[in-house]
Amino acid sequence: MLSRFMSGSLRNLEREYSCTVRLLDDSEYTCTIQRDAKGQYLFDLLCQQLNLLEKDYFGIRYVDPDKQRHWLEFTKSISKQMKSQPPFTMCLRVKFYPPDPAALKEEITRYLVFLQLKRDLYHGRLLCKTSDAAMLAAYILQAEIGDYDPRKHPEGYSSKFQFFPKHSEKLERRIAEIHKTELIGQTPETSERNFLLKAQMLETYGVDPHPCKDVSGNPAFLAFTPFGFVVLQGNKRVHFLKWNEVSKLKFEAKTFHIYANQKEDRKIILTYFAPTPEACKHLWKCGVENQAFYKLEKSSQVRTVSSSNLFFKGSRFRYSGRVAKEVMEQSARIKREPPEIHRAGLVPSRSCPSITHGPRLSSVPRTRRRAVHISIMEGLESLRDSAHSTPVRSVSHGESFLPRSRSHATDASEGMAVISDEAYSPSDSVLPTPVAEHSTDMSVSRQINGAPCSIEEEKESEAGTPMRGDGGDFGADGRAAQEGAGEDSALSEVEQVNKFVLSVLRLLLVTIGLLFVLLLLLIILTESDLDIAFLSDIRQTPEFKQFHYEYFCPLRRWFACKLRWVGGLLIDN
Repeated sequence: MLSRFMSGSLRNLEREYSCTVRLLDDSEYTCTIQRDAKGQYLFDLLCQQLNLLEKDYFGIRYVDPDKQRHWLEFTKSISKQMKSQPPFTMCLRVKFYPPDPAALKEEITRYLVFLQLKRDLYHGRLLCKTSDAAMLAAYILQAEIGDYDPRKHPEGYSSKFQFFPKHSEKLERRIAEIHKTELIGQTPETSERNFLLKAQMLETYGVDPHPCKDVSGNPAFLAFTPFGFVVLQGNKRVHFLKWNEVSKLKFEAKTFHIYANQKEDRKIILTYFAPTPEACKHLWKCGVENQAFYKLEKSSQVRTVSSSNLFFKGSRFRYSGRVAKEVMEQSARIKREPPEIHRAGLVPSRSCPSITHGPRLSSVPRTRRRAVHISIMEGLESLRDSAHSTPVRSVSHGESFLPRSRSHATDASEGMAVISDEAYSPSDSVLPTPVAEHSTDMSVSRQINGAPCSIEEEKESEAGTPMRGDGGDFGADGRAAQEGAGEDSALSEVEQVNKFVLSVLRLLLVTIGLLFVLLLLLIILTESDLDIAFLSDIRQTPEFKQFHYEYFCPLRRWFACKLRWVGGLLIDN
């Protein structure tokens, strides 16, 4: 009896595993779920824990052992999506940014979006001009520490908190000035709403950057926002395509294509290169989901999308979930007492510390931080006047590549917008988390070389594992490039050969299958009693008569004999 009980307990343990999800306030939710549980089950548990009804804007993100980020698919089993062994660690994040976050129905939803945007601001994803940055930081101060009190907040108190990847003394003084004079009396809810109103007007609102390179080899960041597809280079937005202009999203290996139809029946194709095929596929899936969410009127209009024009080649993916219009209609019908929000007592963050946790002091002296900032800015000055515009292939008047001048960019992208005083690059985070003195030089060198420290540390936070070395131009996705171009090119050649062989095999199998089906169909038609002229002519040919008597009849008798034998066995049993 005891042995049976023990064996049953072991089987139950094998069917269950532990899963930890880091929330937006950096607290953790741990649960035990069945091995065959789908992503929707875990997501519903989280939303129930948070008392969240407007949940369609959020998703669960995880990082695989290769440091590639993924969104958990709710229709599939969790264990089949994860490439690592349990226990699993994931993160709750905003997946679809609301077009108007301040107009969200419930305060709990607005608060979670506020936490996400505060994280974006800290990691350099929500980049803006200095005047806007000071106002956003002041709203955060007011929301989390309340009104200015000289007894609690001594001179220079704003310098103890880290809102951005880089600070300057002038910016810190301006933040404190706004907090002292302009925001007195604002409640946390009011400050958070004002923060959302300010943030949604920025060019980089809703940007989750995907590092790529254009056809000229210039680094760029691709992103999908509530309003369309965006390309950021230098300190400018060089491309913006509204969702109703984007017609197709395709990818093959590391190459990503965006097909768009613009004014005056002008068609363009933008081409970019991701660091790895896995990163390119993730980029494509994010684009497919965002386009469906923001562009379609109803979820019934969602269709399965293929990454290739050939049905037997490439990946197939379908967005599962409601679209933005349905989400807003559903939110309008919510009628309940607003749930209580616990803003205090947050768990200290490794990647985006909340200032309610107390002062955050950098391990690097201010003079050194300023010296690093100056050296970086000198390197970025050259990017300010050159947008590194991506060549666009126009198919309205031929297939030639046309360099995009400022006039072309104004016509095609509704103006080349300057997004900030600095170049957009989440990699420009100087020491985004406290580090030991011996690692300072390494962090500074990574920053100057353009390694995306903030993206890497966001991945580290999501993966729950320590960093294993420096990133390349694309962070963890590009570490292979640092080990030598020869090895990377050899690997890519092998991948291309493998993909070509698989494509040929698939084409061959499909062709053989079609021929076999057509042959069976032809035999059935000719052996039937249908009185059709061309079938009668075929039946009268010597070749068909020979085939009928020498092959078809014996084969038919053999099948009939086998069927009678199987039937006899079933009857006897």
